[in-house]
Amino acid sequence: MQADQETPEPIRVFLVDDHRVVRCGVAAYLELIEDIEVVGEAKDGQQALDGIAVLEPRGELPDVVLMDLLMPVMDGVTATRRIKQRWPTVEIVAVTSFVEEDKVRGALEAGAAGYLLKDADADELSGAIRAALAGRMHLDPTVARLLADSTHRRHQNPAEILTPRQTEVLVLVAQGASNRQVADALDVGERTARTHVSDILDRLGLVSRTQAALWAIRQGIVPSPRDSS
Repeated sequence: MQADQETPEPIRVFLVDDHRVVRCGVAAYLELIEDIEVVGEAKDGQQALDGIAVLEPRGELPDVVLMDLLMPVMDGVTATRRIKQRWPTVEIVAVTSFVEEDKVRGALEAGAAGYLLKDADADELSGAIRAALAGRMHLDPTVARLLADSTHRRHQNPAEILTPRQTEVLVLVAQGASNRQVADALDVGERTARTHVSDILDRLGLVSRTQAALWAIRQGIVPSPRDSS
């Protein structure tokens, strides 16, 4: 029996975060794991692209990049998209403090294979790295619930989400009415109209009147400007 059996190559990980203390902490933890090796660090997306480009001719491309999203110079979503375009085999896990649908969807649509929060424990971090390398997606449970709720909202009948009065308000908002105009049309106070609009945005998981108007058009509650012209 041969004494020197081949040992598998360690998983090569590249860290991207604009906070040096975060990079140091993650690197210190990963160095304790026998089959994971930190091959580089960067403080922003552009530096990450430059660093990975240096590793490529050496045959040392990272297997997985742990990518912060909110950084100067080049943000994490843009960097994720560019890395996946240039090096499709490199997997990326977004690691951030934010649980906002637009950030989650932005990272996943750019090509991230996972989304972790910075308060994730050590086992979850290494699990996300291994899942990405195996071609599986790993999502923080909070993020997974957010996406599930959002998908459910998008496919629900509008009548199941909004009350009849809220639907009336939404129609007026989609037609461009201000809070004052909504109040006049429904013979209520302006504060009541403002509360209705706020409740509608909360129920739909939206952040602006424009998004609410687009949602109403997509759901067929009001015709699109093209259809009515």
